[in-house]
Amino acid sequence: MIFSGIRRSAASLAGLAVVSIVFGLAQYPRLVPAERTRSSAHFHFAKRPLQEANDHPVYKNVREVHPSLQRISSWISSLGAGAALADLDGDGLPNDLVWVDPRTDWVTVTPVPGTGDRYLPFELSPKLSLGSGTNSLPFDRATMAPMGALVGDFNEDGRLDVLVYYWGRSPIIFLRNSGAGGLSRSNFTAIELVKDGGRWYSNAAIEGDLDGDGHVDLIVGNYFPDGAHILDASGTGIETMHEGKAKALNGGEKHAFRWIGGKSGSNPEANFVEVPNLFRPEVNRGWTLAMGVADLDGDQLPELYFSHDFGPDRLLHNESTPGHLKFTELEGKRDFFIPKSCVLGHDSFKGMGCDFGDLNGDGLFDIYVSNIATRYALTESHFLWQSTGQVDQMRKGVAPYFQNSEALGLSRSGWGWDCRLVDFDNDGVLEAIQAVGFIKGTINRWPELQALGTSNSKLVHDPRVWPAFKPGADLSGHDLNPFFVRASDGRYYDIGEEVGFDTPMVSKGIAVADVDGDGRMDFVFANQWEPSYYFHNEAPQAGAFLGLHLLLPLEGAGTTTLIQHPGHPGSGVVARPAYGAQAVALLENNKRVLGQVDGGSGHSGRRSPDIHLGLGTIDSNQPVQTVIKWRDSTGFPHLNELRLKPGWHTILLGAGPEANRSTAFNP
Repeated sequence: MIFSGIRRSAASLAGLAVVSIVFGLAQYPRLVPAERTRSSAHFHFAKRPLQEANDHPVYKNVREVHPSLQRISSWISSLGAGAALADLDGDGLPNDLVWVDPRTDWVTVTPVPGTGDRYLPFELSPKLSLGSGTNSLPFDRATMAPMGALVGDFNEDGRLDVLVYYWGRSPIIFLRNSGAGGLSRSNFTAIELVKDGGRWYSNAAIEGDLDGDGHVDLIVGNYFPDGAHILDASGTGIETMHEGKAKALNGGEKHAFRWIGGKSGSNPEANFVEVPNLFRPEVNRGWTLAMGVADLDGDQLPELYFSHDFGPDRLLHNESTPGHLKFTELEGKRDFFIPKSCVLGHDSFKGMGCDFGDLNGDGLFDIYVSNIATRYALTESHFLWQSTGQVDQMRKGVAPYFQNSEALGLSRSGWGWDCRLVDFDNDGVLEAIQAVGFIKGTINRWPELQALGTSNSKLVHDPRVWPAFKPGADLSGHDLNPFFVRASDGRYYDIGEEVGFDTPMVSKGIAVADVDGDGRMDFVFANQWEPSYYFHNEAPQAGAFLGLHLLLPLEGAGTTTLIQHPGHPGSGVVARPAYGAQAVALLENNKRVLGQVDGGSGHSGRRSPDIHLGLGTIDSNQPVQTVIKWRDSTGFPHLNELRLKPGWHTILLGAGPEANRSTAFNP
């Protein structure tokens, strides 16, 4: 009996030991306090509320929706906050903000807080006063609402314009006209991107030289089906939601446009022609929440990434030629040990954001994607599609990426939207931030949403069977935005609370730029139904950096050589951003730091059209070997190697065979 008792006790102890070991292995890794303190000491941000126009209307916290959607009005009203940073007033710095605030449904142009009162904030309205007359486009605030903005030079006159995309109508381009005076609403002329575009429900837009002809093309991604009446409170019938939670292919279409011409002056024009039937229906009708554009295989034609809600994201290889757009779908390879949703092109998650960055210094972009990863609720996974380096596989229809977010510590945070890979302390290692949160309220509605997620997929499209998600409901409304830093073990850890992300915000868009030109990257969180904020980077331990304004000369400028000068563009530089151009800084130990002139990748936030490369602890007086790749205004591809000292540089990229020679200038 004694020995029997001893055996039972030993077995119990062994069982407890096994449970303890398994429990320990199941715990998510944590950053030790000492390293957390050291890491957080690298960062400091000053948080400032955004400045609004003085005559804004009264705030609201939900939109009027179609009668069949009333029971889920908060769900339908969960999108629309956006922000873009760029240099609209021509002072050489991206210190101008285009801000979409759903509380007013206004698109406001305003100086970034702390950059001076250079002009008064104003609304970009479809009805803009032009002297004694008006330029007015059809717009009904009761059934239409802005969702985001894309900044670019859409008529190629050397001045940045703004494209605004909406729910309830097709996009409007606000072109800079030749009006005099400081920046104001009278300096913009509103034109249609497409005549009689109908009712679109757009949630993403990107720009880039898609066909390699030297001009910037556009793609607009839609969410609800084209022609729907989502915001029509007097509508009839039943509006359609997504067909299931894992493979919904009944969303709005993607609309692609080639640039065919433009005109400047008092009545500017930007002319695009739509390219129909560019994507297969399964790609075309995904519920688009974000898109990305970047050259991933080095041929200087940008690939496309589509983040789809309720179904598989898509990566498309660019096989276009001048005047002809062509894209081929890529899919990852799967083996016995890889879940289907960890294979690019086959996931069933809720794609909501995407960004590009090189996490391992091999000179190739990896792809960072936000999904839903809410603890104790819907824990899918965010994606980090890491490049295998076998870019030649794209020609065989293979996506050369593997899902590595769990190993890197980037798989979990919350209900994600925009996500960004940025080097905030210039140490040569990218940090990762996300905009998270869905609906803020007081009543936890996750149990009802879980029930909806397990319901019959043939019923989900009917909003009448949905639980009530009205004002007061809460779905991940009190998440904290994460700020991930890479630790000595190679994993990323969230230190958001230590760097000031200590207040829950329902954030949707992240706009990024070096606003004041000091070499430290700043950003804006665009928030839904609450104030939005600018975070000024005051990192106390920032390393060296290389900043590049890569510009293309205007047509007829006659520039054939590459022209460079240190610093930011001056008033004598009249050119347009070289969207899609890439730069690689070659450092010691064969490390490469990669960046591109981004064409709007993400959900509703936008990077400025500049390149920022953190260099770490190098001699700031020693030039850095830098390789620049671009297509000129004729579509001719170039590659040039320069030696540039750390700091900001403006580079005018010439055209023709002589463009690989460089010349210094002082504007």
